[in-house]
Amino acid sequence: MSTYTEQFKGNFKSALRWHDLDALWATLRSMNQGQWFVYHVGDTPPTETASEETLDHFIDEVDQLLHEEHEHDYCGIVYADDLKQPSMIKIFDPNNLGVSCGYSDNPPLPGWVLSLTSPQDLPQAFPPPGNRKRWWKNIFSS
Repeated sequence: MSTYTEQFKGNFKSALRWHDLDALWATLRSMNQGQWFVYHVGDTPPTETASEETLDHFIDEVDQLLHEEHEHDYCGIVYADDLKQPSMIKIFDPNNLGVSCGYSDNPPLPGWVLSLTSPQDLPQAFPPPGNRKRWWKNIFSS
């Protein structure tokens, strides 16, 4: 496994409450100096870091999306390796949560990952379990 995927599988802490997420965004903005990769999982991973303006715009937009589509009085779907000095942040799509907030051998991938490390292709690094591949092949084998 690469350093990126090892870090991705490491320990993360949830921005459980909305004010925790606000604090994480503030931390991210204060340490942003064009050093963050913004990766939409499923697309080709970026090879260059986002500008400060791009990251600020992304934070504004994803924050609005999370508030509008995660219909709970808590956040709990954004995780950082360190809430005070993050180097990787996973943001789960409110419409594809699965068991992101619990334990699973095959949790869903996040919708977006912010990292200081150049991203790897996560769907390729963590392919679906074999039973899903067999199921998919069986649908079209007749």
